[in-house]
Amino acid sequence: MLNEIYNKRILALAADIPHGERLAAPDASATAVSKLCGSKVTVDVKLDAEGRVADYGAEVKACALGQASSSIMARHVIGASAAELHEVAAAMRAMLKEGAEPPREIYGGKWKDLEVLEPVREYKARHASTLLVFDAVEEAVEAALAKKGSGTAPMQTGTATSTGPAA
Repeated sequence: MLNEIYNKRILALAADIPHGERLAAPDASATAVSKLCGSKVTVDVKLDAEGRVADYGAEVKACALGQASSSIMARHVIGASAAELHEVAAAMRAMLKEGAEPPREIYGGKWKDLEVLEPVREYKARHASTLLVFDAVEEAVEAALAKKGSGTAPMQTGTATSTGPAA
């Protein structure tokens, strides 16, 4: 039932997104767009000398689920490494697409709030908008690391487009 995914906690998160302004001088930016619903998330990151996120800003034009996942990301992204962000994104994709458990325990429970999005797994059409912020953050962090010459994987910079659930 749709009431499960649009519960009070998700709506509260959607209404309160920290770091909701773009950065003036980011190390890198990325935009992710859902072809299915038109949701769009643009993120900016600034990294410290160790390659951890030192500053973050985002512009979120998405449904409540995209806003809620963006809100959780904004609350926990500062101080995170590229490896942490890749692990969290992979855990979210596995949770939604493969029925895996939410990332409750990783990084000392730091990302536990993501469990609120677990009911979304039953609504494949909502996966893309929920994952937009993860796509954009991974892309922006990799682009920033590449500029510094320490990227973890070759990635293109620019705009990622999510076409929705895989067939």
